[in-house]
Amino acid sequence: MATQKRISKAFTLIELLVVIAIIAILIGLLLPAVQKVREAGKRMECSNNIKQMVTALHNYHDIFTCFPPAVKMIIPNSLPAPNISDSGDYQKNNFGPNWLVLILPFIEQENLYKSVQSSIENYYLNGNTAWRTIASQEIKAYKCPSESFGSTPFKDKDGILPGNWARGNYGANAGPGMFHARFLLGNNSLQLMGRVFTESPGLITQVNDYLQVPSSPRGVMSINSNTSINRITDGTSNTVLIDELRTGTIGTDLRGTWALGQVGASILAGAGRGDSPGPNISTSIMDDIMNGNDDPAKGMGCDTRIRYSHQVTTKSYHTGGVILGIADGSIRFVQNQIERKVYQLIHSRDDGFPNWDF
Repeated sequence: MATQKRISKAFTLIELLVVIAIIAILIGLLLPAVQKVREAGKRMECSNNIKQMVTALHNYHDIFTCFPPAVKMIIPNSLPAPNISDSGDYQKNNFGPNWLVLILPFIEQENLYKSVQSSIENYYLNGNTAWRTIASQEIKAYKCPSESFGSTPFKDKDGILPGNWARGNYGANAGPGMFHARFLLGNNSLQLMGRVFTESPGLITQVNDYLQVPSSPRGVMSINSNTSINRITDGTSNTVLIDELRTGTIGTDLRGTWALGQVGASILAGAGRGDSPGPNISTSIMDDIMNGNDDPAKGMGCDTRIRYSHQVTTKSYHTGGVILGIADGSIRFVQNQIERKVYQLIHSRDDGFPNWDF
């Protein structure tokens, strides 16, 4: 009896192409979902970072009865006398430790802090800058995991400020006012008293750049400030404490540099102006950043004519908005479409308009 042979039938070319097409379609359907899950995880990690810093700021307040200054800054007699804009010139102003340096002991970085503690604590006495040796240290809690350019350190393109400075993505809210002492412009948040910059006691009066005038230029943390909770008269639930910042797209752009006490690097100022009207808006001639790289295609435009760092708007890679740390300890996601006037006023601690919904 003859045996029959089973003949296995292979896929035809057409059938194989159909299978490949189906697999490609499935991958195409699944990939956006995977990316959304991944970004949701990064957004959660970023929120946790901000929560850790907000908690650290409150722990600092518990000990010192005030929030830390955005940056310590004095100009020693050995340096030329400053002008009213030098607050934003990192090459000249002998800036000291900023708020992120000062809260290191409260974010489980006490050993790093202690390694330069003497320099930090003696800065007001002698302008000591030895603390800057820690500026190259990468600190995970200071970096948003969604940041695309965080691995390239900041380096002064003129070589006047030495060293490589590690990146970060969070800024102290210094208010709607510009980070200078040019009071005749009616938009300043600072005043210059001899060789020391301090917070301005005045009001914003520049009607062509602000929607709410007159109003307060003051945020929660500024140069040499010592703001206590009871001075946040608009209410802690209505006032921003920490903003997100993005890192410059090249190494010589200071934006997003954790230990550098300058606007754009670790400080936000000018919130709500016509050229910083809300989150993630940054075309050319907007951010005022010293030696900044104008890159509007990547959402990082700036005014290359500017010699000083005076204003920046909050930015992130999170879809639709930014994550903010609020002075009451809460964390909020604020959409890009927030009303410009509201964006201005939530960055002021004492504007007299406390009940904004954001």
